[in-house]
Amino acid sequence: MRKLYIAMMGLPARGKTTVSSKLLEGLAQEDLNVKIFNNGDLRRQILGEASSHPEFYSPENKDGVGARENLALMNMERAKAFLAGDGDVAILDATNVSAERRRVVQKTLTDHPLLWVECRNDDQDLVEASILRKTRLPEFASLSEADAVASFKQRIEYYESIFSPLGNEPCWVRVDSLRNRILDEQLSHNVPYYVTIRDILVSDWIRNLYLVRHGQTLYNMEGRIGGDSELTHQGLEQAEALGRHFKGFSIPYIFTSTRRRSHQTAAPICRGQQHCTMKALPEFDEINAGICEHMRYEEIKRTWPNEYRRRQKDKYNYIYPEGEGYVAMKERVDKGLRKALYLSGNAEALMIVGHQAINRMILSYFLFRRTEDVPFIYIPQDQYFHIVSTQKKKLFEQVRFTGRH
Repeated sequence: MRKLYIAMMGLPARGKTTVSSKLLEGLAQEDLNVKIFNNGDLRRQILGEASSHPEFYSPENKDGVGARENLALMNMERAKAFLAGDGDVAILDATNVSAERRRVVQKTLTDHPLLWVECRNDDQDLVEASILRKTRLPEFASLSEADAVASFKQRIEYYESIFSPLGNEPCWVRVDSLRNRILDEQLSHNVPYYVTIRDILVSDWIRNLYLVRHGQTLYNMEGRIGGDSELTHQGLEQAEALGRHFKGFSIPYIFTSTRRRSHQTAAPICRGQQHCTMKALPEFDEINAGICEHMRYEEIKRTWPNEYRRRQKDKYNYIYPEGEGYVAMKERVDKGLRKALYLSGNAEALMIVGHQAINRMILSYFLFRRTEDVPFIYIPQDQYFHIVSTQKKKLFEQVRFTGRH
């Protein structure tokens, strides 16, 4: 069986580790023995907090440069030993942003083919959120959040000063790590398992997504749309029931909208987890009904009869005056879903606590519904959806939890 090195490349907080994890899992499902050799993990293990200071990464810091070169060589030697044994694919997870570093890698790893994978991400908001997640690593434990963010951003600036894109290397592929797209590629010789690798790189990788709708609200009871209503007593009971239901699960990330009903529903679930990060994404805010916000449908029919009829004829493409519609919010919901997947870093599980229209849009992504049918997908408040979507496995189930409805 042929053996392969995969070397990651890209600036910090661009998804290299997430992509590495996807490659490991996908190739392992092909009965290959795969292992990741992460330079950052090795650095933290050997140098600890001493390597957290940004000046350690300055190209002018000869001691820092030397230490990082030694760590890179150490990991390369470990990867070589792995493939010399029973290993099939060794993944080297590191920045490798300078042409000089990549030349060293090319000269060192000559016993088997080498494929470079460059990770790009041009969404600055997402990079900022990813940086914030990185600063929670143990190496920043002695710093405040603001100081840790400043330190990591300075580290990125040093890497940016020596950054050189892939181009002269024999075999490489450039990936948009947020959208799972191949941007460019170059192959000068046959790369083992490349067809499978391409498929993994463009596949969404969701081990367990729990899609939950917020509990009952005052507006739900009154038949009003939009707004920022709080949960009713029954809605709070539903939220507590969800918390009890998911207590035996491991859900490290919960994403909500910025609305109170979404936060109130997610809070008991988060409290029941041992380690859980809850983050609000505006992309998951409910559909903006514009001039019809806070109204009942009967009121809309009386006050705006033409708008009511237009919406009844084509709910998916209808846009509320001064608001939006399903078709108008597709892009932001897709972006929110990709943000959640990216920020969860290929975690074992994540949850989205959304709204009726939002959850319909997310479900349509996995159910492949006709667009005209999306506004009619049933989104109950006493059930949730469990979704698995990887290269080899697709699962979709609707689960009732214990609670009044």
